[in-house]
Amino acid sequence: MVDPLNPVPLSVFLITHNEAARLERTLQALAGLADEIVVVDSGSDDSTLDIARAYGAKIVVNAPFPGYGPQKRLAEDACAHDWVLNVDADEVVCDALREEIAGLLRSGAIHAQDGYRVPIADVLPGERVPGRFAYKLSPVRLYRRSVGRYASSTVHDRVRFPDHARIGAVRHALHHYSIESFGKQIDKLLAYTRLQAQDYAARERPFSRMRLFTEFPVAFGKAYVLRRYALRGLPGFLAAMNYAIFRHMRIVRIFEALRRAAKD
Repeated sequence: MVDPLNPVPLSVFLITHNEAARLERTLQALAGLADEIVVVDSGSDDSTLDIARAYGAKIVVNAPFPGYGPQKRLAEDACAHDWVLNVDADEVVCDALREEIAGLLRSGAIHAQDGYRVPIADVLPGERVPGRFAYKLSPVRLYRRSVGRYASSTVHDRVRFPDHARIGAVRHALHHYSIESFGKQIDKLLAYTRLQAQDYAARERPFSRMRLFTEFPVAFGKAYVLRRYALRGLPGFLAAMNYAIFRHMRIVRIFEALRRAAKD
């Protein structure tokens, strides 16, 4: 049913796996914004699905995990409405962003574009909200699924549009609570490097062995200086170190995958 105060209905979708510790905060923040919440789960064995049901979410289970792009495309297909918002289970729609999107829906002004870039501001351990110098990415997360769709890549979760698509941006940011602990973060990142290495080798892209020597210091400098983690104290230093370790191990695994492929 379409809310008369929100004449443009909105589906919000998430992909999950064992997100019980963070999911409720994410779903609470969607109150009054989403006409529908779709959760596509890849086989959680904690209380993730119980929490999703408590918030009235439509649940689809698709396991084992097929990769980020395929799982998000499945979530798009499960949505009832054309306008969709994708959030991750560790992201929170802040009050200002919720009101901004709701205003676009109420007025119909959302139709001025086919998709909107949404800033995503990282929140480090010890921070309640993103700090003044928080690093932000701005991918398209709010869009018409009849125009844009997630790419089918297993590792690159980005919405692809035809050349004629109109892309705008919202002002306010999603708050990204990605780091439960620095130990868990590095475990997750290192697991992700395996998918990235497989994808890189499959696409037969050129590779320079020099990156085995340069990737770590370059990645650390990028995070610590350019992403301004240097201004965020010890948590910023640890986040920069984890990023550099992740990038180094990604290159190591790409090198090993290419060497195995050459032998085969």
